[in-house]
Amino acid sequence: MEMKAAKVISPGDLQIMDVQKPEIANQDEVLVKVKAAGICGSDIHIFHGTSPVATYPRVIGHEVVGEVVGKGTDVNKLEIGDHIILDPVIGCGTCYNCSVGRPNVCSYLQVRGVHVDGGYREYVVLPQNAVHKIPKDLSWEEAILIEPFTIAAQIASRGEVTARDTVFVMGAGPAGLCAAQVVKKIGAKCIISDLVDSRLDLAKQLGVDMTINPSRDNVDEIIMKETDELGVNVVIDAVCIPSTFEQAVKLAASGGRVVLLGFTDQPSKIAQLEITKKELDVKGSRLHSNKFPEVIEWFANGEINVKPLISNVYPFSDIEKAIKEVENNPIDIYKVILKFD
Repeated sequence: MEMKAAKVISPGDLQIMDVQKPEIANQDEVLVKVKAAGICGSDIHIFHGTSPVATYPRVIGHEVVGEVVGKGTDVNKLEIGDHIILDPVIGCGTCYNCSVGRPNVCSYLQVRGVHVDGGYREYVVLPQNAVHKIPKDLSWEEAILIEPFTIAAQIASRGEVTARDTVFVMGAGPAGLCAAQVVKKIGAKCIISDLVDSRLDLAKQLGVDMTINPSRDNVDEIIMKETDELGVNVVIDAVCIPSTFEQAVKLAASGGRVVLLGFTDQPSKIAQLEITKKELDVKGSRLHSNKFPEVIEWFANGEINVKPLISNVYPFSDIEKAIKEVENNPIDIYKVILKFD
């Protein structure tokens, strides 16, 4: 039996093609009927050939939810009809990083939709430990946002954010807005910056304490005034260009944490003095380490406001149109979702 799948054959060549419907091969696996999938910036990068880590050809898509329609005899955590979300992280389970609870930086890391085929297809077979059960009363569209919020939870964890902190989020795009919501959920004060007023307006709607537009505001002066000239405890750089890294180190308080999300290979000009003098922790944040259970609970309890982040929903067959909308409206688009029949 055949099904439809969206595969990037090579950079710039995306095709919806007929492929063989997968079958359960190991008894710890489940067969999932995909119900919805989100379009992430990394999917766009893979499509354009600008991902530094993807391999081809590749069925893309790592923000994926669906319904269990088949299960192996060893599956004991899920039942037919359960709603699930895919975990894109594949750790080897035995290397040092996996052994200390950091599969997201496994020495042999693979990511679904990047290094192995992802979820832009009608059905997918997955090990039961690669999916997480989600509430049935959560819409498929809202459930898609669980995965981006695992990224945000990881960012907050890497920044060791507490309720006593003042956090500066640089960039109010999808990653920055998710991170800001988690920061506010923790109880910290949150300041966010962006060049686009509509994004700042949405940040206010989502509970951010203060917004800054660098095109007309002096970011350094405002941050220092708000912190009695001490700087902020945590800076989250969701803009990810060399100059924002430099500014983040400058604006961090003594004992502060700087969390970086970028994959650029362009170097920044940063002297050791600021880092050593203030004993800063400069940390990368990639994917997530075991954050799904926590984030699913937030969604189940209605603690996260995701509806304003859903920009548009397209049928899976219109994937090229959906990708073009993301490409052509990067300022106004937050999350575009593909719905499957």
